[in-house]
Formats: sequence, structure tokens, C-alpha cells
Amino acid sequence: MTSSEQPVVPVVRDDLEAPQDESVLTVVVAFVANVLIAIAKSVAAVVTGSASMLAEAAHSWADTGNEVFLLVAQRRAARPADATHPLGHGREVYVWSLFAAIGLFAVGAGVSITHGISELAHPEPATDFGIAYAVLAVSALLEGASFFQASRQAKRAASTRDMDLVEHVLATSDPTVRAVFFEDAAGLVGIAIAFVGIGLHQVTGSGTPDAVGSILVGILLGVVAIVLIDRNRRFLVGENADPGLRDAALRELLRLAEVERVTELRLEYVGARQLFLTGAVDLVGNLPEDQASHVLASLERRIAANPHIVGALLSLSEPQDVPLVPRVRP
Repeated sequence: MTSSEQPVVPVVRDDLEAPQDESVLTVVVAFVANVLIAIAKSVAAVVTGSASMLAEAAHSWADTGNEVFLLVAQRRAARPADATHPLGHGREVYVWSLFAAIGLFAVGAGVSITHGISELAHPEPATDFGIAYAVLAVSALLEGASFFQASRQAKRAASTRDMDLVEHVLATSDPTVRAVFFEDAAGLVGIAIAFVGIGLHQVTGSGTPDAVGSILVGILLGVVAIVLIDRNRRFLVGENADPGLRDAALRELLRLAEVERVTELRLEYVGARQLFLTGAVDLVGNLPEDQASHVLASLERRIAANPHIVGALLSLSEPQDVPLVPRVRP
């Protein structure tokens, strides 16, 4: 195969390498775990009367609803491109993930803080502390299993980007992994807060620590929700790929025999692991207009042969345009 026939496939150092099926598995594991946890916490909240346990139940039901939104996001974003959506429906994943984050803020944080304040004003005694501890222990195991799945997927992608785990989770184009990771992390922290609040309630006989625990769980969920809302907002309005991926694509373009210079290059996320490439190039030789147009169209098709690039749009550079880097001769 000649160089003019070879597809342009950038060297990927990004979460693009993560299989889509694993993201679905991550959400399904989180959904099953949260359903079981939410039911157990709800029963325990009714039996014990603990404010912290009720906050945790609200937290888990919010997470359960969020997983439904994330599964819908995966399904709708996977629809192929059509006449009205030539770049596909990839951004739907950010819309539904945004709904999930808003739900976490409104339901999880709102209910927890409101109930905690109510308990401070009108404290009620709690009973059957053993049931509360048992439910929290089982919840920690289930939450931990879900967190392990999300962390395992994120760690593999983070290692390819030379990032630490949290840095990668914040930067990844896959909002489902980010949502499950932070929700499960908040779930484990929330369980620890509830355990302390219930324990202090039992030891002191005062419902104040329990109520404070409920408020702290709500604040924690609010912070997580705000982070998730902001990240989805950024991808919805147009987030560029990280510099490492852009530089890799630039190197590949400059290796092509037809390309003399690259003066502009932009990679924008239009979905999870989906990119749209635009740029300006100077072609080798002084080609007539019709031939240059043919070469550009051929380059665009070859760039779009990469399964993670949904489309490409190239134009000719102006003579005075400064190249991004010197051409790499093969």
C-alpha cells in the first residue's frame, strides 16, 4: 500500500483505547449495586429512624436514578450519523449525564441537607443501631465492588496518558466513567460519615451528630454534583482534545507525502471517544485548484477512517501562515 492510500491513524495516548462495552459494564455494575444498597438503606432508615441513614438512602436512590440516565446516554449516543446529525449523536452522552448530575444535586444533596436541618430543629431518637451498622457494612462492600470496576477501567486509560487516576477521571471524554467513579467514591465517604454520625448518636444519646452527618453527606453530594455538571457543560460547548493527542495527530499528518505544512489543527470532542478534526494544510507542489481539492478530500476520508474520528475538514493554508512545526521527512 502506498503512502497516499494509507489511512491517517494518529498514535493515541488517550482514553480512546478503552472499549465502549466496558463503560456499559461499569454502569450496569453500579446500577445493580446501588439498587441493592438503596433498598437496604431505606429499610434501615425506617427501622432505626437515623437521619444519617435516611440521607444515605436518598444518596443511593439518586445514584440509582443516575445510572438509568447513564444507560440511556450510552444507548442514544451510539446511534449512527444521519442527515440531520452528520457528526452522529455522541454529544447526547453529555446531555443525559448532565441530567444525572443535576438529579444527584437536587435529590441526593437536597434531601440530605434538608432532612439534616429538620433533625437539628426537631431531633428524634434512633433505635436498632445494629441493623444500621450491618446495612452500612454490606453497602460498603457493594459500593466498593462498583468503585473497583470504575477504578480498574480508569487506571488502564490513565496509564496510557501518564496521568494519575483522579486527573484522568476529570479529563476523560467518557462521562459515564467519571460519574460512576465520583459517585462511588462519594458513596464510600458517605458511608463512613453515616457510621460516625450513628455511632455518636448511640454513644451520646443525642441526635445532633446524626443530623450533622446527614448535612455533611448532602454537602459532599453537592460538591460532586457541581464537579460533574461543570465537566459535562464543558464537553457540551466544545472541549478540545488534550495537547498530547493533538501533537500525535500533527506528527501523523506531517508524515504524509502530500502534506508540506500544517498551519492549523483542532481536535474537538463530539462524544465519548469521538473527535472532529479541522485544520489547514499546505500541499506539496503547486497543484491546480481541482487537483488540490481532490487531494484534500482524499485526506479527509483517510483521516475519518480512524474509528474515533467522526469527520474531518481541511482547507488550504495561506502562504503567510506560520507552520505549527517543521515537516517530518519520512
